[in-house]
Parts: sequence; structure tokens; C-alpha cells
Amino acid sequence: MDWTPTISELSGPRYQRIVEAMEADIAAGRLVRGQQLPTQRALAKALGIDLTTVTRAYTEARRRGIMEARVGQGSFVSETSARRAVDLPHPVAIDLSMNVPPQPLEAQLDERIIAGMGAIRAQSGLTAHLNYQPPGGSAHEREVAARWMRARVAHAHADKLVIFPGAQTILFNLLSHLARPGDIVLTEALTFPGIKAAAARLGIKLVGVAMDDGGILPDALADACRTHRPKAVYLIPTLHNPTTATLSPERRSAIAKIICDAGTTLIEDDAYGLLDRSASPIANLIPERTYLATTLSKCIAPALRVAYLLTPDNDAQQTMRSHLQATVQMPAPLMVALVTHWIETGIADRIIAAIRNEAVGRQQLAQRALKGFQFLARPAAHHLWLRLPEGRSDVAGHLLRNGLALVAGEAFTVDGMPPHAARVSLGAARNRAELTEALRILVSALHKPADTRQIV
Repeated sequence: MDWTPTISELSGPRYQRIVEAMEADIAAGRLVRGQQLPTQRALAKALGIDLTTVTRAYTEARRRGIMEARVGQGSFVSETSARRAVDLPHPVAIDLSMNVPPQPLEAQLDERIIAGMGAIRAQSGLTAHLNYQPPGGSAHEREVAARWMRARVAHAHADKLVIFPGAQTILFNLLSHLARPGDIVLTEALTFPGIKAAAARLGIKLVGVAMDDGGILPDALADACRTHRPKAVYLIPTLHNPTTATLSPERRSAIAKIICDAGTTLIEDDAYGLLDRSASPIANLIPERTYLATTLSKCIAPALRVAYLLTPDNDAQQTMRSHLQATVQMPAPLMVALVTHWIETGIADRIIAAIRNEAVGRQQLAQRALKGFQFLARPAAHHLWLRLPEGRSDVAGHLLRNGLALVAGEAFTVDGMPPHAARVSLGAARNRAELTEALRILVSALHKPADTRQIV
């Protein structure tokens, strides 16, 4: 509720500037879907303007569908109609806000999609995959996926595996299974906005646990488990989003023991694990207490909507298949068939290798461009975590108004003060030339003196 827009650089009537700033902050991640907005009176006081101006702005925001009012509760960012960056009054020429894998020519995705569909058509026909399929994937599809995952997770077996349409669906269904409204789930102090959105929708309280540059602090996690008795602990141990922190083997062992001692459950988000295979999932240490989510969204392409959930045992697998059937029925069979073909033929690993190599190249490019600035990064990550200069809270908004989108630290904060930092998604640029231009704009903005003008 402490949102205060920067409207001094915008033109037009004040009420329109407030609405445009709201749209821009949604696109930049400073406002997220479902987030509560300040009262009209509080915002008028913060901006030093008349209450009727804010009232008019909120009315216009509701008309555009980016804000909704809830009787007796207040005003909130719309859950369903937050507009895309391309629809904003400030055109986004380069979008580094979405954490997606790059698509290098070496991945040959177009050709491999065409060839893969041809192979499926020759084997079983395409229309065979346009009907209802078993929720969670067929026995063959789960066996292929489990065999592939065993290179990193020794206990991966088909009778513990469920195929979901994306990791977000996994997280929502896991939270609804493991916790009830009002229950507590622990996360890193900075975490994936998707888990925040799912928890908010389900009425589950997230509590952030202190981190350093190496990831979550085991002692802080142990204290939080004793204090809150959480229903689950959600972690991104490898190439953490947004900080890129990757837990050391020592921390993974300590965390596994803490979770066992607390008698709780780990939700291990392994979205980036296939990009850094040197990091062994915590699930290997406590398989009986871990739900491991692996998705292809960050290592091949997000629109495949294929993700794998490895459960602790067969009973948990059956439960999660029932949850899946009750919510979205099944993943898209044709996409699962394509991914299964890629895994069986080794194509999936070749695509991932090409994307990993491109990620390494883009990180090297960013290292050179951002020399002299403070940031956290890992060689195979699709993003980096940039610490913004002191006194420059306006950087993300300034960049958006100059055609470059990234995500400010507020989007990842679980509780407490948001960090003075931003996630820069290097994979989102269409090519390295576009990324070079984006980094040039970013560096220019970082060198720009802080705007000391009064907000009006």
C-alpha cells in the first residue's frame, strides 16, 4: 500500500499521469496483480495534490481495467486485466522484464518443431493427441521423463512423476494441497512473483527468510521454522530468481537437515537446474520430504507448457494427479508428445546445450557493459541482479519511459523493505545486437544524476 508513483517526467493532466505511472509500474513489476493500492487520501497526501485528482485517476484506472475496487477492502491492481507492456503509452522497444531463454540459431527450434511433428504424425498421427489423455501424462511419457531426470535425481521414477502444463500450475496445486488459508509457507526473502501470486489467491501467508549473496541462510531458516511452524518451505536453490544465487553443497545439506528436523515439506523449484547441472537438487538428500518441480520454460521455451513434478511417493503422485485433473485436466497432449520425442532422441539436450551456451555469451557481454557497477550473476543464468545507485529509485521508471523494460526489486520482495535493485533478463532480447543496445541504454540511465525535482 506504500506505492508512490513518479509522475514528474510525464505530461498531461495529473490524473492521467497517475494512471500512466500505474500502468508503467505494472509492466516494470513494481506493482503486481492483486497488490493493494494506497487509499485515495493517502496517495493525495504523498503526492501533495488535491484528493479529487486522485479520485479521478482511480476512476479512470478502473475504467481501463487495470484496477479494481473491493467493497470494504480497498483498491487493488486488477487480477486479470493488467495490460501488456506493448499496450502502454510508453512503447517498449526492448523488453528485458520477462525471464525467458534466448533462442539462438544453433537451437534450430523452428526446424526441430517441424521435424518433431512429422515424426509424431508418422508414428501415431497428430489427431491422436487432440483428445483427452490421462491427467499427468501417459505411463510411457512419464517413464521417458523419469529416465531423463535420473541423470540429476537418482530416485526419479514414473510412479512418482506428474506432467503439468507449466510450473505455475504446479505451484498453485502444491500450495492448495499442502496449506490452507492463513497457513504459513517460508520462502527466500526475495522470491519468484508467481509463488506470491498463487499464495495471495489461496490466502496463504508467505514469510521471507534472510539471504546473502550465497542464497538463503540456514540459521535464519532454522529460526523461522521454530517460530512459524510452516506447512512448507519454497526455495529456488539453483540460479535463484532474481539474485542468481546458487546454494553450496554445504548449505543444501544444512537446509535438508533443517527441513527434516522441522517436520515440514520442501517445494524445490528447479526451473533453472538444467542450465547448471553441477548443482545437485536438495531432493537427492530428502526425497521423502521434497516436491521437485522441473520445467522446460527456462531451458527451452515457455510456451511449450510442459513441466514435471517429482513427488515423494506414489500416494502423493496420485493426489497431485487428482489436483491436476480438478483444475486444468491435463497438459496439452501434442506439446507433451513433442517434448517426449525430443527427450527420447536426445534433441532436448542439444537444444538446452545451445541455449546454455547463448546464456553464457550474453552474461559475458553484460559483464563487459556493466563493468564498475554492482551486480550478481552466474555464467548460465538468463538474468542478473543489478544493485541500483543510491538515490536512484526512479531508474526503472526512467528506463521504461525511454523504451526499455526491466523488473524492479519490489516485485520479488516477500516482506520488509524492497531492495534497491532490479532484475535484468538478458535472454529476453531477440539477439545480442539488441541486448547490446539495451545495456547501452541501461548504463546511460545508471550514470544519469538522480532526479531531485519535487514530485508533482
